[in-house]
Amino acid sequence: MTTALITGATAGIGAAFARRLAHDGHDVVLVARSAERLREHATELHDRHGVEASVLTADLSREEGIAAVEERLGDRARPVDLLVNNAGFGLQGRYLEVPLADELTMLRVHCEAVLRLTTAAVPVMRERRRGGVVNVASVAAFVPRGTYGASKAWVVQFTQGVARDMGGTGVRLMVLCPGFVRTEFHQRAGMDTGGVPGWMWLDADRVVDAGLRDLARGKSLSLPDPRYKALMGAAKLVPRGMLSRVSSTTGRRFGPK
Repeated sequence: MTTALITGATAGIGAAFARRLAHDGHDVVLVARSAERLREHATELHDRHGVEASVLTADLSREEGIAAVEERLGDRARPVDLLVNNAGFGLQGRYLEVPLADELTMLRVHCEAVLRLTTAAVPVMRERRRGGVVNVASVAAFVPRGTYGASKAWVVQFTQGVARDMGGTGVRLMVLCPGFVRTEFHQRAGMDTGGVPGWMWLDADRVVDAGLRDLARGKSLSLPDPRYKALMGAAKLVPRGMLSRVSSTTGRRFGPK
């Protein structure tokens, strides 16, 4: 039986990963800030699927939180076979409307934590010649749209670069880039998504299913829906300046209230 560690595991895509992996018979380590929600989720997964579901309460915006997860990933006596770096959040406001401290916190969670946790997990996986890392980004990585998009673009480039470096070691890395997903994400950020067309919304469980299929196929980038694959393909044909204007307009329309 293998073990998966999922950050941001109490809701949305992270919770969907935990459900799917537990259903498939993997033990899970659930990481998030809310101890109560973690315990409830772990109990449900254990009772329903008979797997070991442990919890690790950690705030990845703080040094001690990142360090605690690093320590667990580096434990060779209890190796982690799959790491899912899913923790993340959005910010309410455009550049200069958001406090710099909040922007730096986003970079710590989206970039520093992903770098450090991946670096903690991969050496143990490489020694065992098996393992995988899924870093959750967003289609926002492919359009010019503030710190959130920039941080997710970093995740894409980092993951694909490390995936090449790990070729032939038995360790797979993949970045998952969904579009709008029905989760708590937008509500937590205070974003008005009432005008988003229904066809643009994705289901978290289906996103996870598609992502795990792509990981099994050895892909380093997963766009988990044909609609978004088409949109991102079309975006490559649009001049950068026009894409920037469209992205900015869309952000004001569907972004923070």
